[in-house]
Amino acid sequence: MSDIVSNNANPLPKKRGRPRKDPLDQIARQKLIRAGLISLTEHGYSAVSVDEVLTSSGITKGSFYHHFKSKADYGLALIEAYHEYFAAKMMAWFEQSDLAPLDRLRGFVTDAEAGMAKYAFRRGCLVGNLGQEMSVLPADVSERLIAVLEDWQRRTASCLRQAQHQNQISQKHDPDALAAFFWIGWEGAVLRAKLERNPEPLRCFAAGFFTLVSN
Repeated sequence: MSDIVSNNANPLPKKRGRPRKDPLDQIARQKLIRAGLISLTEHGYSAVSVDEVLTSSGITKGSFYHHFKSKADYGLALIEAYHEYFAAKMMAWFEQSDLAPLDRLRGFVTDAEAGMAKYAFRRGCLVGNLGQEMSVLPADVSERLIAVLEDWQRRTASCLRQAQHQNQISQKHDPDALAAFFWIGWEGAVLRAKLERNPEPLRCFAAGFFTLVSN
């Protein structure tokens, strides 16, 4: 025991590897991400200032710039967070083996509508909102938005391809083309639902899409 506290004791070797992340530092980052997702899904990129995000999150400006080099860098982080959340939501439906593939997509659509209804249709899709502000977005942000949409399309095409294998969809349809059509139409329906503050645009598009793929 005396050797442990003795000045002559050999110091313990330092452990290699990355230093542990400060939990409080990570909490601050999470608060900034959450505040940004709320603000940008409601108001868009150009309408929201860094100061507004700081006020709503309760985080200092110094902490903000510790985590993000600029508003554009922050925007990219928000896109990544939203993509991770939304892709997980998609796969939670698309991987339900107890449902037929087309019913998985129907379940996802219904769930997405419920998500908008939860906030009285004030919040839209972050990716769709930012996509309408291309003129004020840096090129790398625009490229990332396109990549996210393409990833969602691939996941949807895989679900539709499974539906085709189970004869839920005619062999004449191209699942990749259908998936692209779905996301082009769905993003428009989300925008209209947000504008009108009701679910009818979502239901109108979904009904038309499922009628199309069933013929």
